[in-house]
Amino acid sequence: MVLLTAENIRKSYGTRVIFDDISFSIHEGDKIGVIGVNGTGKSTLLKIIAGVDQADSGTIITMNGMRIGYLSQNPLFVEGTTVLQQVFRGENPQLALVRDYEETMAALAKTPESESLVKKAADLAEKMDKAEAWSLESEAKTILTKLGISDFEQKVETLSGGQKKRVALAAALIAPVDLLILDEPTNHIDNDTVDWLEKHLEKYSKALLMVTHDRYFLDRVANRTLELEKAKIYSYQANYSKFLEMKAEREELIAAGERKRQNFLRTELEWVRRGAKARTTKQKARLERFEEISSIRAPEEKQSVELSSVGSRLGKKTIELENVSKAYDGKTYIRDFSYIILRDDRVGIIGDNGCGKSTLMNIMTGKLQPDSGSVVHGETVKIGVFAQENVDMDENQRVIDYIRDEAEIIRTTDGHITASQMLDRFLFPPSMQRGPISILSGGERRRLYLCRVLMGAPNILFLDEPTNDLDIETLMILEDYLEHFNGAVVAVSHDRYFLDKTMGRIFAFLGNGNIKQYEGGYSDCKAAREREMPAFEEKAVKVKKEEAPKEKANAPIKKMSYKDQREYDTIGDEIAALEEKIEKADADMAACATDFTRLQELSAEKEKLEQKLEERMERWMELSELAEEIERNKG
Repeated sequence: MVLLTAENIRKSYGTRVIFDDISFSIHEGDKIGVIGVNGTGKSTLLKIIAGVDQADSGTIITMNGMRIGYLSQNPLFVEGTTVLQQVFRGENPQLALVRDYEETMAALAKTPESESLVKKAADLAEKMDKAEAWSLESEAKTILTKLGISDFEQKVETLSGGQKKRVALAAALIAPVDLLILDEPTNHIDNDTVDWLEKHLEKYSKALLMVTHDRYFLDRVANRTLELEKAKIYSYQANYSKFLEMKAEREELIAAGERKRQNFLRTELEWVRRGAKARTTKQKARLERFEEISSIRAPEEKQSVELSSVGSRLGKKTIELENVSKAYDGKTYIRDFSYIILRDDRVGIIGDNGCGKSTLMNIMTGKLQPDSGSVVHGETVKIGVFAQENVDMDENQRVIDYIRDEAEIIRTTDGHITASQMLDRFLFPPSMQRGPISILSGGERRRLYLCRVLMGAPNILFLDEPTNDLDIETLMILEDYLEHFNGAVVAVSHDRYFLDKTMGRIFAFLGNGNIKQYEGGYSDCKAAREREMPAFEEKAVKVKKEEAPKEKANAPIKKMSYKDQREYDTIGDEIAALEEKIEKADADMAACATDFTRLQELSAEKEKLEQKLEERMERWMELSELAEEIERNKG
């Protein structure tokens, strides 16, 4: 059954056309992911479908009695209301009924002698029966609990940004609707919450229309994809991974068509140049056909997303954290944490909202001082920070000048890159570069800010929730950039796909200031933690059964053995030497790119070096933990 049909929708802002005569339908059971580069109108389209915004022309036809729920990126909250009241503030009749009933019962509790309130409560209870609305409150509390909100009477103005997002999400999920519209539902929520939401929406029975940059989410939830590109819309009956295949096929067909057109033009051009002594009807038709095909514009080539590594040289000494601790208001967020950032590190930081992830990053960058412990920066360290919030931008400043304020030109591994070239590679064509920042969408400004950070040529890059408000294409460009980046990267992120693709080590916040390190990306970390859980449970059971554990087994370690101490003193130099050998191998491989035999030899050598480096890093971690334990026992 068709729930909604959009016909010939057009929308523009000033001279900028967002949609140009687009049409599509939404059917029962559709779970649609809307994708496209920032500025193509994804959020605008959702607003038009939700009735929050109006198209310049075209029509939206809906099924009789159609109910639509909408979660915006920045939902509104009424100050003074409780969490539960906020959840039921929707315009849906059932929600309004539950809200009236709850408010009436609250008033009746204060003045139980009021006859008018008693009568009103009875009337509303009857209406609740007829509307079968009794389950809504229970469902709301269940979903709020699953989303990590347990205090239903808490005032909304006291909630954090992440908590507000989850309350708004709960309100959207419980609303009795035929079509649910979600604009970036995974922004500002932690990985565990995203996992739960994903599973919940997989089983969701109503139609779903959503914008999200979370590619795992799209792959597992969506059964259809709408792509906005150059003011047009393309529909694919596919999830994200299948969409990529189908899009590649579509673009290949377009490319094949263009090659065929070019061949025709070359052939016909020869005929035109030779000329014909007599212009017969057939010849005239041929000439007209040539002119017609010549006038067709060739499809625009995709902008290059390949980036040479832009960065400053990083010396042996990077950033060293030793026994760092940080607490606020009596709560410990980071406890006795030590780590040395390696020159080619790719570290992802995960944990619940408010656990201290951004705090750890701010300590690493020097923006925040620890309560105890030390943070030492090497002399060659040049930090770049991509924060959650954009820095202030002058609306009237030209896009190109905003980047030039950071740098006009910077060196790369194979030459140099100008501000204009960097912008072009981050999907800002020359026409946009000359325009003011004021014409950019929120997502485009986010992309511009990222471009400026990278233009600073950092050698240690800190990314705080980099995937929020960035489109998938920009994320692919960023991921490609990080793959070739000659420096360290530390990223706080809840984006599982991004962490899997770019990170080689995960710091997981486990609570009470404890941070544990896992090798690999997010999926590796998750699998390791799942394996640990039964072990912890089993261990706990055994401890309970043992009446008196043997003291010897838990005897504190007083000092390292001579062999361990000597290894601990020299392992840092070993690691540095291995890193230098890997760098040299990379340089040698680049120098003999055409010598396949030598390239194979160097590749095998590099693989052995990397394996050796990983082993020494693991051993360094073991010795560091041993040293910390000995130090604690001294106290």
